[in-house]
Amino acid sequence: MTTTEVTRSIDAKGMACPGPLMTLIGAIRESQIGDVIEVLSSDEGSKTDIPAWVAKAQHELVEVVPDDGFTRFIIRKAR
Repeated sequence: MTTTEVTRSIDAKGMACPGPLMTLIGAIRESQIGDVIEVLSSDEGSKTDIPAWVAKAQHELVEVVPDDGFTRFIIRKAR
């Protein structure tokens, strides 16, 4: 079993769309290539918005984990 070390965690639970995505974009801009960012979002729109943006921006969506009332997204900055 491998583990992914999270560089930065964003608790966006309770934040309405597009808040979690915009916070992620800001964090990606401030991070280094290879950094891993975790986003915790309770917004339903994040389930489609974050994966779509990550693919478009050519970063890596490492993991999406549904949890109790929110979703945990793990993203690695690829470029």
